[in-house]
Amino acid sequence: MAEIRHAVVPDAAAINKICNHYIQNTPVNFKTGQLTLEEQGNWIRSFSDSGRYQLFAACEGSELIAYAGSSMFHERCAYGTSVATTVYLHPDVRAKGIGTQLYTKLFDALSKEDLHRAYAGITLPNPASEALHLKFGFKKAGLFTQAGRKSGKFWDVLWMEKALPETI
Repeated sequence: MAEIRHAVVPDAAAINKICNHYIQNTPVNFKTGQLTLEEQGNWIRSFSDSGRYQLFAACEGSELIAYAGSSMFHERCAYGTSVATTVYLHPDVRAKGIGTQLYTKLFDALSKEDLHRAYAGITLPNPASEALHLKFGFKKAGLFTQAGRKSGKFWDVLWMEKALPETI
């Protein structure tokens, strides 16, 4: 079982390594260029230890092996009670329950916030991500066909949504 804690700026190098793996080697992240440590540090700074936008890290010993977070779903104010969620695991720790641990911690933290929906965009095919989201109560909301082009190919994106308990 991994230790789950809030991510901090010194985690930038480990998060960057995981993220850049998916950017370089898979279609699951639609970024096409590697992220720098500065960019990753700035991204980590955009989260807090409470509120709607939180970022958690999973660690085994001193090694960060995965992360998950919630961020702004859309910039328009009426979307304020919705969040986008994401989870990334080091390739060596997939299918070991780490994603489940991270999402358990994330959704527990989000249950204390004034939120109505969580959304996740999943580049297809990605059966492991689909299964994780279904496990946490996400339902298929729509399919964006050929939504992005990466590595010379167009990829479909499955959008999933989850109702969150309202705190008001």
